[in-house]
Order: sequence, then structure tokens, then C-alpha cells
Amino acid sequence: MNNSEVSKVFEKIAGLLELKGESVFTIRAYQRAARTIEHLPTELAQMIKEEKDLRQIPGIGEAISSKIKEMVTTGQLEYLENLKGEFPDGILALMDVPGIGPKTALRISTEMGISTVDALEEAIVEGRLATMPRLGEKTAENILRHIRSLRTKDQRIPIGRALGVAEQVISALKRACPGIHQMDAAGSLRRWQETIGDVDIMGTSDDPAGVIDSFVGLSMVEEVLVHGPTKASVVVHGGLQVDLRMVDDDSYGALIQYFTGSQQHNIRLREFANRMGLSLNEYGITDVKTGRVEKFTDEGSFYTRLGLQFIPPELREGLWEVDMATRQELPSLVEVKDIKGDLHCHTNESDGRDQLESMVNAARAKGYEYVAITDHSAGRGIANGLSEERLKQHMQNIWDLDRSLSDIKILTGSEVDIRSDGSLDYTDEILAQLDIVVASVHSAMGQEREKMTDRIVMAMHNPHVDIIGHLTTRLLGERDPVDVDVEAVFKTAVETGTALEINASPERLDLKDIHVMRARELGVPLIISTDAHATEHLDSMRFGVAVARRGWCRSADILNTRPVGEFLSFLRR
Repeated sequence: MNNSEVSKVFEKIAGLLELKGESVFTIRAYQRAARTIEHLPTELAQMIKEEKDLRQIPGIGEAISSKIKEMVTTGQLEYLENLKGEFPDGILALMDVPGIGPKTALRISTEMGISTVDALEEAIVEGRLATMPRLGEKTAENILRHIRSLRTKDQRIPIGRALGVAEQVISALKRACPGIHQMDAAGSLRRWQETIGDVDIMGTSDDPAGVIDSFVGLSMVEEVLVHGPTKASVVVHGGLQVDLRMVDDDSYGALIQYFTGSQQHNIRLREFANRMGLSLNEYGITDVKTGRVEKFTDEGSFYTRLGLQFIPPELREGLWEVDMATRQELPSLVEVKDIKGDLHCHTNESDGRDQLESMVNAARAKGYEYVAITDHSAGRGIANGLSEERLKQHMQNIWDLDRSLSDIKILTGSEVDIRSDGSLDYTDEILAQLDIVVASVHSAMGQEREKMTDRIVMAMHNPHVDIIGHLTTRLLGERDPVDVDVEAVFKTAVETGTALEINASPERLDLKDIHVMRARELGVPLIISTDAHATEHLDSMRFGVAVARRGWCRSADILNTRPVGEFLSFLRR
């Protein structure tokens, strides 16, 4: 089993334990383990092979460590099989369908005798599921949509997992082969697309054949597909294909440009070059009349030769980037170093892993001027949401810590649930005491478009709501976005001054790039935050910045690039 599969097993265990009525602390332990494992940069199988102590992973104790070893080595878990035996057959298959929680799955299984997704689909088509009390036709239609969406998903994987694999491969090769000069990921990964088909890596070296040999011999490699002197393709743990190509230093600029793509960008670039009497390929730029080939050691020189402003990889989608580059009008895009604070962080007061002091110190280590602690509101019971009494004590703890520090401003906040009717978890009196309020949808995700839109818009009109978190609630490869009129939300954001979040968590990336682009065009206030549930999750900021860059955002388009004084002025407004 790979990390993703192990993580899903622990999520299933948590769901079944919830049905059993087990302690919320036990349930949360499995949920935290699942979340931690999903973000590990190294496969558990590799760690076990290297005899690493899994208990050194935050949140992994002896019992969970033992279960991980059993799953990785045998491909199954006796504990889960025994737990499944306490419930009707097929309940886990039903729970895997987005929109069906543990309790609904149990009802469908026991009241209708349904144990497979196929049977569930048949019951929906025949109208039987809609007759269940407290379920109805609209919910049944949403479940059917999720079922059919699952069956049409392609084999692309979220960028968070693919980038981890690419960085692990590159790091391992650089350690093993000191003669490597340059090595980078290319393709959709370098363009920071949200999902990746396979990983392309380009490099130069004094000994290209030696690098290729080291590549196919990496411990993470499960199967070698191609093994040549300058090219190789392998399949690593988890089934992801990784391709490596080595070239001479003087060809690297053209190579990395060509294989970064996108295909449509390269087509536009070739058309532009053809009008200049030039031909482009992965080896360089050829003068059509003379046949002379120019080679380039870096991409910047490649674009300069064409008389173009350098086009960042995130913009290379074949839209208007080439036209703007000819006029030297491409924007200076936001960078990670521009971010002055993180505005969506959880501690162990709700469903985070680390204590308040640890999260703040991690933000300080990044040089941030401010950080918002936004633990869940009371409605998120499974996330250990804070009652009003607990919130008040939490705020006092934040104030005390803030007074003791001079190099960072700690903002009191909350990620407040937007209830199904658009109301919020806390009273206005409580919300008014917070520095920052992030309002998010976490329940009733199957609502029809108009109702979902009205629900979110209503929350935005609350004067205490500063930010709407992860607007569409999607989880890449796992949960479809809610049906919401984003245009209406954007227009409301402009009217109310409510900021929308670019959630940098690699499994969310919500807002997505095209929504960011539209929001920017409309003048919607935007922030980038990590939704961190552990100190290392603060590193995910780069994913959110990449989404913003794909949306053509400059530093000025992102609120939390502002110094602390300016940002606090925004909050006061």
C-alpha cells in the first residue's frame, strides 16, 4: 500500500468508529494519522525498508505504527476487517461515494439492503432511494452525480503527491551523482497544474548514462519501462510513471522549455517564430533560410532570442501570454517571499495536531509579520470545535502569547461554519470580539445551486465575516465541488469587501486557478492561506502562490502580501 491508500484506510476506520460511537479522541487520532500520512514526503514502504522508526512521525504512536507496517507489508489490515464485520456488507463501498457519510451509508445498507455502488445507482434511477425518510429526490440526484463522476475520473493525481515524488527523485539523484549540473521537473508539474498525469524530469551531467543508471536503480522504482543511455521511464511506488531525459548543457534551455509545454503554448510560440523565419524544437532555434541552429543553456536566453519577455511556466497555457510577452506587458507575478502572514491555521484546540505556541513559532520561523489562529467553531463536533466558553479562553491564551512576542502579530480568529440556512455558528457578539473570521461550508454540500449560493452570500453580508474559506469545498480526486454560482459570489465579495481564500492545502487548491483569474479581473479581495493543521503544513503556501500565479495575480492582488499595519487597516474597514 502507498501513503494515499494507508491514509484512506485510517479515514475508513475513523468513519466506522464514529458509527460505533467510539470516543471522539480515538476517532480524531485516526483522522490525524490519515492527514499526516497523506502529506509525508517519503513513502511509508520506503521508510520501513530503511528501518526508520515510524513513531518519529508526528501523531503516529505504537498502535498506529504497527497497523501501518501490517498494511504496507501484507496489503491488508486485520483490525479493519474485524471492524467491518460489525457492520452490514458493503458499507465501506457506500461511504466511499462523496456525499454519503457514515450514518447515511448505514441507513442505506440496513433499511434498503443495498451493499454495492451499482445497486445504489439502480435504486436512485428507479426512484427508490428518494423515498427514504430525511433523504429526498434532490439528495438522491446529488449522490447519483457523484457516482457517475467517480466512474469518469481519469488517472491524473493531485499535484501535492506528484511534486513530492519529483523532489524525492531529484534529491536522491543529486546525492548519488555529484556530476549533475542542472535538473528540474518539467511538464504540467512545472506549470503547477492541479493534477498530474506523469512526472517529467530533465537534466544535464558530466555522466548522463551514470545518472540514468542511478535513476532506474532507485529504491522507490517498482518497474523499469525504458532504459537507454540518455532516456529512461520507470514506475515508482504508488503507480506513478516518472520519465528522465538527459541532454548537453548547451541544449538545456530549449529542452526544458519544450517539455514544460503546454502543447497549446508551444503551438502559439512556433507560429510566432515561423513569422520570423525561425523553427523551434527541443534542441534549439533554427534559422529556416540558413539551417543554422542556435542552442541555449537557459530558458531566459531562449525567449530573449525570440524578442519575448520571459514567460513564467504558470502562464504557459496558450492564452494571451505570447501576445503580451511581445509587448513586454506580462505582470510581475506574486512570489512566496511576498507573503507577510498566514490567515488560516488550526491548533490542537480543535482538529490541529500542534499547540498554539508551536504553530506561532513556525510562522515566526518563516519571517511572517502576522498569523491568524482560526480553530473550528462549535458546529464542527467531529473536529472538536470550540464552544463559546472554550473560544473565550483560547482568545485569552492568544492575547497572552501575543503580548510576549515583539516580532509577530497573532490574530484571534475562527473558521466558523456557514450553516445550511446561511447563519453562522457563533453569535454576532462573539464574532465581534475576533480579529478575523473565516466562514466556510462544511456540511449540507449537496444543496442545489440557488440555495448554496444564497447561503454563502448571506454569510458574506454578515459584517463580521472577513474571508470565505475554500469556497467550493472540493477535495482533489475525492470530492467534487459544491454547485455554487461563483460569479454571484464574486460580485458579492466586491460589494461587501469580503475576501475570498485561495486555500493552499494541496488536496484543496480552492479557489482554483480559473476562478482566481476571474476574481482578480473583478477586483475581488484575495488572500492565500494554508489551512494548516500542523506546523509543516505552513510549507504548503507555495501551492497557493502557484495557483495565484496561474491566475495572473501580482503581489498587489493578494491582501496578505501587505505589511501588518496595512493588513490590520483592511480588517478594520
